[in-house]
Amino acid sequence: MNDMMEFNGGEHMAESIYFAPLLPWHQALWSQLTTRVTAQQSLPHALLAAGMQGMGKRAFVWRLVAWLLCHQRATHPQGACAECESCQWLKSGTHPNLQTLPLVSMPVSVESADAKEKSSSSAKSKKSTKAASNSALKIKVDDIRALQPFIYQGGQGLRICVLDQAEKMTVAAANALLKTLEEPQAQVHLFLISDAPAQLLPTIKSRVQQLALQTIQPTVAIDYVTETLGSIVNREAVGTAEIAQLIQLANGAPLAAIALANTPWYSKRDMWIVTWQALRSGKRSSVAASDYWQKQLGIVEFTQLSELMMLDMRRICLGLNALQKDIDLSAITDGYEPDSGMLETFSKSLQQTKIALQQNVQEKFAYDKLMQELANL
Repeated sequence: MNDMMEFNGGEHMAESIYFAPLLPWHQALWSQLTTRVTAQQSLPHALLAAGMQGMGKRAFVWRLVAWLLCHQRATHPQGACAECESCQWLKSGTHPNLQTLPLVSMPVSVESADAKEKSSSSAKSKKSTKAASNSALKIKVDDIRALQPFIYQGGQGLRICVLDQAEKMTVAAANALLKTLEEPQAQVHLFLISDAPAQLLPTIKSRVQQLALQTIQPTVAIDYVTETLGSIVNREAVGTAEIAQLIQLANGAPLAAIALANTPWYSKRDMWIVTWQALRSGKRSSVAASDYWQKQLGIVEFTQLSELMMLDMRRICLGLNALQKDIDLSAITDGYEPDSGMLETFSKSLQQTKIALQQNVQEKFAYDKLMQELANL
């Protein structure tokens, strides 16, 4: 689950992401930073928003960017006004004082996003589109060099650079960025966003100040997820226990919990167990199971479902309690203990499948292979 889905199912809706209500667990940090700016105390030259997906990193950064650039921020301490010239530029994706890397991370309007999708799908094959997408997510040394005129032009008011998925910088790009970090320019702010900060060079991390976005009180998370889902998941009412389970499976990240509840595969966990039992007992062939699931879920969604099921299967093998309390995994292992080595092999196959899909392997082939291996567990 990509962190671009952190907010309202996706952070590409410009008006939503720039001017959305502040997430409750961001309130204290927002007040701290905005009070500092209002008191004419400068923010650190470079800030890092890092941590697991689903914490709202991008929601916070883009909201803060909009407020910093807003011409009416002095009278709108809770967020950008959405009406001034600067806010209109943001809505149109043409703000002269904002640069974003990679370019595909720039929030855009729904209309322009749809137009890009239609253009891409009609002009390119799936394979070339995937390759272009993967390439577009990389931040290369030439991208960093291209920022230099914007950063060093001077006399142009507040200027902001946002580097999303900063861990995807090449080594050469990271080294080029160091020069900018070591020579801060007045009126220039850099925001780095990373889902995997451990992959950032230590020299980069030592020169940025990390935003305190990781701590969320459990009660705050439960209240937010409950309110957002409206106690309904996949058309079925859910209780407090189910909400708590979603948050636990999402490692405490509320937006990830909401995204998980709304995935097309979360409601099919019982059917996954039925399929596994039928395959293991020989009551259903792997070909028949493959044909069935191809009509239910895309292969990517099936691998996500299987990864969650493998997590609990491995916990049971280790004598731990399953994380999923609403399905009875322990009952199907009574008198039968899956081999931990085979579970590990299947988990690796799921990873290999995701890699193979990037190389345009046919979904049917991938499904057939996974079902054959699932039958052997």
